Amino acid sequence: MIEVRGLRRSYDGVEAVRGVDLSVDRGEVFALLGPNGAGKTTTTEILEGYRSRSGGEVTVLGHDPARGERALRERVGIVLQETGVERYLTARETAVMYAGLYPHPRDVDEVLEVAGLGAQRDMRVHRLSGGQRRRLDVAIALVGDPELLFLDEPTTGFDPGARRNAWGLVKELAALGKTVFLTTHFMDEAQALADRVAVLARGAIVAEGPPSTLAGRHHMQARVRFRVPEGAPAPPQWGQRATADGVWEIVTDDPTTTAHALTGWALERGLTLPHLEISTASLEDVYLELTEEA
Repeated sequence: MIEVRGLRRSYDGVEAVRGVDLSVDRGEVFALLGPNGAGKTTTTEILEGYRSRSGGEVTVLGHDPARGERALRERVGIVLQETGVERYLTARETAVMYAGLYPHPRDVDEVLEVAGLGAQRDMRVHRLSGGQRRRLDVAIALVGDPELLFLDEPTTGFDPGARRNAWGLVKELAALGKTVFLTTHFMDEAQALADRVAVLARGAIVAEGPPSTLAGRHHMQARVRFRVPEGAPAPPQWGQRATADGVWEIVTDDPTTTAHALTGWALERGLTLPHLEISTASLEDVYLELTEEA
């Protein structure tokens, strides 16, 4: 669906994108991650055909997006970070207007239902909440029945409930066979939605792969945290250290054995271990390490 080789983009002699290579397969949810200024928006806008490139090769659905060909635009849906639509049209009228731009649009009422706006279809845009307007953006992107959907930070400004609903929508799109190219600042969003992620830092991709194994995440050490009841003896030395808030922490390559030894020690003494917690490296931990190194 997307093939990028050696992509470069310079502004006044400064390289914002430096030799990016990536590919996105049909039916995949692909997330591009990176801090502000890393080149995410530039890369995404080049793929969408909104920005020219300084070098490299890019094909989207077999087309060069820089040519602005109608045959490509008919097959792509885009949810930008900000979208301007007529405030005094209803949600349904807005979707109908955009449906008229495509040769084979989907049924407007069906699209509004998929986007979670069935009950608001006759409500004017200026009366919709922020989350509902974002859903309308998604409906507009879907109404042309695209094969490929670009979602540029689609849940920015959402409350937790609205974010979870939006995640469900993306999963439904993937279930329909749509290919999704997602940019986001939220690591839990990438973890929940993406089949693969790429981390962009200073214009270059520094890691790529499934969220669960990115940059060797599945091999990183685990942390076992616990509290010892007041007056209880200190646990044996398993390499633990006490943190500033009185929580003990053990960093280990074998959390199963460590937890077994710890809970066995506590049970022998009739102790409980409040706040016992075992955690592995999160996607956010890996992301921060990669971007800080870059």
